[in-house]
Amino acid sequence: MTNTRPRTSLLGAAAAAAAEAVNEALAAAKAREAGVPVASAPKPAPVPRGGAAGPMLGLLLRESGETLIDQIVRSVAARIDDRVLRGGARMPSIRAFATSHAVSAFTVVAAYDKLVATGYLESRRGAGFFVRERPAMALNAADSAASTNALRIPRSGFDAKPIDVVWLVRNMFRQMPHQQMPGSGVLPPDWLDGPAVANALRAVSRQSPNLLLSYGVPQGFLPLRQQLQHKLAELEIAAAPEQIITTVGVTQGLDLVAREFTRPGDTIFVDDPAWFLMFGSFAALGAKVIGIPRLGDGPDVARLAELAALHKPKLYIINSVLHNPSSTSLSAAKAFQVLRLSEEHDFIIVEDDIYCDLHPGSAVQPATRLSALDQLQRVIYLSGFSKTMAANLRVGFIATSPERAERLADRKMLSTLTTSDIGERVVYKVLSEGSYRKHADRLRARLDGIRAKTLRQMERIGLKVDGSPPAGMFVWADAGCDTNVLTERAMAHNLLLAPGSLFSPKQLPSTRMRLNVSSMHDPAVWRFLERELS
Repeated sequence: MTNTRPRTSLLGAAAAAAAEAVNEALAAAKAREAGVPVASAPKPAPVPRGGAAGPMLGLLLRESGETLIDQIVRSVAARIDDRVLRGGARMPSIRAFATSHAVSAFTVVAAYDKLVATGYLESRRGAGFFVRERPAMALNAADSAASTNALRIPRSGFDAKPIDVVWLVRNMFRQMPHQQMPGSGVLPPDWLDGPAVANALRAVSRQSPNLLLSYGVPQGFLPLRQQLQHKLAELEIAAAPEQIITTVGVTQGLDLVAREFTRPGDTIFVDDPAWFLMFGSFAALGAKVIGIPRLGDGPDVARLAELAALHKPKLYIINSVLHNPSSTSLSAAKAFQVLRLSEEHDFIIVEDDIYCDLHPGSAVQPATRLSALDQLQRVIYLSGFSKTMAANLRVGFIATSPERAERLADRKMLSTLTTSDIGERVVYKVLSEGSYRKHADRLRARLDGIRAKTLRQMERIGLKVDGSPPAGMFVWADAGCDTNVLTERAMAHNLLLAPGSLFSPKQLPSTRMRLNVSSMHDPAVWRFLERELS
């Protein structure tokens, strides 16, 4: 088969290989000091494309822009942070680790030395390397440094900027045609009801100028909050207008909740994978962000219970309905278990329901909202209209208990005074006119009309999907190779992918990526994926 790999990727791979050779040469002296004879160091076995799994670590990739040393450091550090490797545990010997992971002893020595330098391991003369017991404050500082490094995954080729969360968000706001952005998180503009928004904006502009020129109120435009009361009632969530606070999208809602209910050093749980933007936002507040493995019907509750007992979280952020990036939803059994654990370990659940209006109902995909079960006692509900009405309006909302609503309204007032009264009036007009419901029906039907065909085409070119999602816009696909490398190559062809590493708080290498089925109709996207995956 003709090699279609871009020249930039070949140069990047050569540079990575050269850097690895230099690292191994520099580590040779350290290997001698550690008592590993250079002549007896095992020769690295060939690593097949996509990585080779060992008994301790998973994916180690020679084609990644990251050296094998740094991959080992990140993976071991993540297992120590997650308490998979406990304090005092003995690490495999240098020779045993090298043999089981098909790398050289020099690579292992360099990785172990880095882990010692960052406080993860300690070296005991004559006994080997052990996981270091670390106090809580040192753990948080190490996590902050590890998170910073994890977000900076170097790329080769077209520029020197890293593939990280900021990179993805920045490129999502580039003026690229939507069909060239299969990693995008929104629907195409021509799918949305522009005329309805324009008509509502004209109607609002004809109102009294005094209403348009003044501040609104911190809680938000009252008629909109009254309209949202009816919308929530349809979801079996009882909330009076005074329990609802408008926000600048769900993003501000999450920020307000985190600022009000956590302090630096507190722990916040998120799904893993999950919406990536909040990882950096929470870390900037000094919070420790820990991922809870997400399964097909909700979180891994056994792992949630274990980590909750260990870390005592303040918040748990969860998509109950149409989880981003997998489009799965929470089962009733899992919902009851999550609420029980919330009460047992005294943490607040924050339910992000931004994809609410794209869900077709439990008859198509069983789904349970925690807010409907709990009635906003231990659950704070967030939603908005950026995905289905207009992202530019930036209108979202929080629904919670009266006491928490008052605290959050004060927090909002102290940070931004009010939100845009004009945008809230436009959203109210669209909702109250009655056309929005039919618009949401059309969006769901349009997604249903292309999803099955798109999934079949994905399977044909080698992408794997665990269970075909019957709803939503996203597919969490397995490419069988490092999707950071795939994203590099796609960007060289002016295509934007969303690699799986960015959807985990640990940012570890992943073969997964999020694909938006509404952006998969351009033949150039399919040609690129088929060529690279073959």
